[in-house]
Amino acid sequence: MSVIIMILLIGLLILVHELGHLGAALLFKVKVDKFGIGLPIGPTLWEKQVGSITLVVHAFLFGGYVSFPDDDKDSDLPQNSPDRLMNKPVWQRAIIFSAGVIANVICAYVLVFLTACLWHNMPSGKFDMYVNDIVAPKDASVWQSGMQKGDNIIQINGTDVNTKYGINLYALYSASFDGKTNEQTVEQNYINLKKINPAYEADEIIPAGMTVKIPHEIQKEGKIILSRNVLNAVELYKPDEIKLSESRIKLRDEIKGKKFVETDGTYSLTDLAYALSDTERPLYIKVMRDGRPIELKTVYSDKDGLIGITLNRKEILIPVTGLKSAFKTSYDYLYNETKSMLIVLKQLFTGKIPLKNMHGVVLITKMGGDIISSEGIFYGILLTAVISMNLAILNILPIPALDGGHLLFLIIEKIIGKPVDEEVSNKIMTVFFILLILLLVFVLLNDIYVLVKPLFVK
Repeated sequence: MSVIIMILLIGLLILVHELGHLGAALLFKVKVDKFGIGLPIGPTLWEKQVGSITLVVHAFLFGGYVSFPDDDKDSDLPQNSPDRLMNKPVWQRAIIFSAGVIANVICAYVLVFLTACLWHNMPSGKFDMYVNDIVAPKDASVWQSGMQKGDNIIQINGTDVNTKYGINLYALYSASFDGKTNEQTVEQNYINLKKINPAYEADEIIPAGMTVKIPHEIQKEGKIILSRNVLNAVELYKPDEIKLSESRIKLRDEIKGKKFVETDGTYSLTDLAYALSDTERPLYIKVMRDGRPIELKTVYSDKDGLIGITLNRKEILIPVTGLKSAFKTSYDYLYNETKSMLIVLKQLFTGKIPLKNMHGVVLITKMGGDIISSEGIFYGILLTAVISMNLAILNILPIPALDGGHLLFLIIEKIIGKPVDEEVSNKIMTVFFILLILLLVFVLLNDIYVLVKPLFVK
């Protein structure tokens, strides 16, 4: 039922978008041939003539369109008819093309505003994070740290961790002996090795049967600091690290805890320096207990990036106390979510977030259903509002085949004083439409992979 509700909410966004285009077209007396829900792929589920407009519902529901006589070469409407879209002034066409985006923005705000008024609360995006239980093996560092059940974790490595997954991310990226290290640590460990083993050069293979001293003090990897964007899950953390080879990882495990090593004739001082440099990363955790801040003893994640605790997350809600408060909190919520979306979009275009991390309507529907089921309908409505803003932002991008692409051609028309050649514009639109379909297929396969992967991974 939660998934069905989410499908209906997403369907509402598509309907609102297309109604925006339709309303603007009718306002400026442009003839409309078809109003379609879904993409014209596969069978037609329902069709009805209402006045001069044919209403159509397609089997592939995630999409929609408004079709004009300008899109049909065989249309009976004369080319010079004032009812044709192409014969309207540029400013009217600009409004018609952007009306879907405007409708989605208005819809997003209305959904957030209604939530604020009905729920009398608004999520802040900040969480109180409490230790629910300690489940680590008895030899894990968390047991010696002084952490207790019920502690409110407020900082890690000097950074506030009041985001939903802040603690998990710090633990993950501070994994011990994870097969990676950094140049500075390697360089310092090489210097320490060279001081007590001066007979060997950096890349010289040490003969088998020789004894190499291991420094008493090994330079360990330092603490990491995660940015607010990373903690808010709108940017991937990309540390400046080097991946160790399989042979160096094997060497790391062989020499761990030793003060002397008998060589086998397969590695150099440099290899040893790399092996010594893949270490634990410290987590300096501060908690609130009985109203007092307490610094715990150093905690280390295991090789899988786990501390060994379960958490109880409690989102801090902003109370909505009246109509004025509802307007303000709704605006603030939508502003912050839109800002996050723009950051993610920038990361995608600059390659900082790989395409494999792109997901679409299938996974969003599943996640939305889960959110409604676990968090309640209001969180589902807020997610719908965020998706509505997402649709608006993506559609306004100056990419042919999207609303922003049509606006781009109108800007060019205004600059050069005449419309872009129809044959040229149609070819460009066709190419980008094919690319868009291929992207949708790619995203769909991504979604399916994420959903079915757990079924095959033990």
